[in-house]
Amino acid sequence: MTRYDRYGVSSEAQQKPSTPLATLNGGGVGTITKTAATMTDEESILLERANAERDEIFQRYDRGRDNSNIDSWEDPLFEVYTQADRYGFLHPEQPSTDRGASKQSDKHNTKIEMERVKKWVKMHRSWDSASTKENLQRRIMKGIPDRMRSAIWHQLLQIKQVRRAQPGPVYEQMLLLARQCSPDIRQIDFDVNRQFRNHIFYRERYSVKQTSLFRVLAAYSMYNTEVGYCQGMSTVAAVLLMYFDEEDAFWALDILLTNARYAMHGLYIVGFPKLMRCLAHHDRILAKCLPKLKKHLDKHEVHSVLYALKWFFVIFIERIPFSLCLRIWDIYMMFGQRVLTAMAYTILKMHKVKLQRMKDMDQITDFLQTSLHKQFGYDDDSVIKALQGSMDELKRLKLLTLQPPTSPNELPSLPRGHTVELSTNAMIGHRNELFNDREVALKEKIALYRSESKNEEDEQYNNGNINGEYAHGEEEDDERTEKDYDDITEDTVSQMHTGLIRLPKQSQMFKGASTGSLRTIQSFTTFATGTSLATSLNSLVIIDSIDEYCDNEHIIEESTRL
Repeated sequence: MTRYDRYGVSSEAQQKPSTPLATLNGGGVGTITKTAATMTDEESILLERANAERDEIFQRYDRGRDNSNIDSWEDPLFEVYTQADRYGFLHPEQPSTDRGASKQSDKHNTKIEMERVKKWVKMHRSWDSASTKENLQRRIMKGIPDRMRSAIWHQLLQIKQVRRAQPGPVYEQMLLLARQCSPDIRQIDFDVNRQFRNHIFYRERYSVKQTSLFRVLAAYSMYNTEVGYCQGMSTVAAVLLMYFDEEDAFWALDILLTNARYAMHGLYIVGFPKLMRCLAHHDRILAKCLPKLKKHLDKHEVHSVLYALKWFFVIFIERIPFSLCLRIWDIYMMFGQRVLTAMAYTILKMHKVKLQRMKDMDQITDFLQTSLHKQFGYDDDSVIKALQGSMDELKRLKLLTLQPPTSPNELPSLPRGHTVELSTNAMIGHRNELFNDREVALKEKIALYRSESKNEEDEQYNNGNINGEYAHGEEEDDERTEKDYDDITEDTVSQMHTGLIRLPKQSQMFKGASTGSLRTIQSFTTFATGTSLATSLNSLVIIDSIDEYCDNEHIIEESTRL
């Protein structure tokens, strides 16, 4: 069976030998094209259209805020916020706390942080000294002062050493190459404007940081051709850009994906093998350490895939308060991937009593996905202390290290910065029209869902429920438009970009689930509609009952075929 991936590589025909970047045009960047003789007239027209679209997207970012055609929905310039927190996130309301007590607490915390800054400055100046090595782990567990975070992350990731080892201006070369032929530009552009819309860096369309984020992801889509671009990478890169400049963020992203300590490459490649291992290992930890809670979650069909995806996929971003998330990132950069499963265990252990009192799937998943992000219930220092205890506990039980060990397909197999010849289908964003039996069945389910969902909406409207009220008291937090519903067509499966398909809330795709249960996955992904420059990594599809389509350690994966 022929299986096409992002570069048109089939099971019968392996990738052609890659070309070292340094050999292209005497050390410059070469254009990857198919000769006109191998294309039909129709393919040539489609290729020209795809190239024009890619060029137009790049030009918009080149112009930045000078673009005259920024739509109002793209640029939340007129939204009203009352305050920004210390990390740059805007909030519509001020916290309902006692003003006097809050000011006193802020003053105390500022004094403590200033004392810590002095120690961190001294450590940074003598980074390779014996005293720094002796105190580093302990002080990282206490927290890196935010004003020192950029410098310390540089040291932990060894970005300077990586940049010195490069043969030339690789980042700029990858940007030029992305302008010429990256098939991921359309999806990157789509995701950039959805990233951190409530942050001062990213809220304005084509702002400096939005442009930097676009450029970093575009360049990396050509630098690591096995991954290209996957949803989730934009979230990680956006956090890195809060503390690094553009090129340093590019190299930091590469280190997180390819360094064995972090190995996030396996989270984003076709099949998501490391994500599967993380979920399976998390289940083993629960069965061993929290059997009563696991039984309770299983009773209500709350599988780990429903709540833990963003825990592992983007290192807890948007699942816990951002201040706590940064503390986890500090520890993650120090200790590596073992922090992920330990923190996932810590979250459930700290809230096990509250979780065991919850009586249905929606309540549990809403708590783990939404409520904890707004209010975790414990201060950051208490959580980190509990995390340290969890790491010690799991180490004693020999569950701290991910099992089974890293497989070869989770690590890069091609040299980064080498070029691979794109297939014609990839270059024009043409989708494969041949579907297997499972894809056909999924399309039929989606078509059936469309009909049922529309009937439910009509019935709600006819019953006078026209003010956005939903069954079971569910809040409306879905930002999609009516057009997005109409885009659930027969070819939806084939045109999805990497990630879980977002289905509307009233879906009954999970057996026994109440309406709104799919809210647990809706913030993870969105549709990638359109044909030109359609991205081509595989998609995870949550369909019907998890038990029906997957075993205890896997979730369904569907490959987008071009």
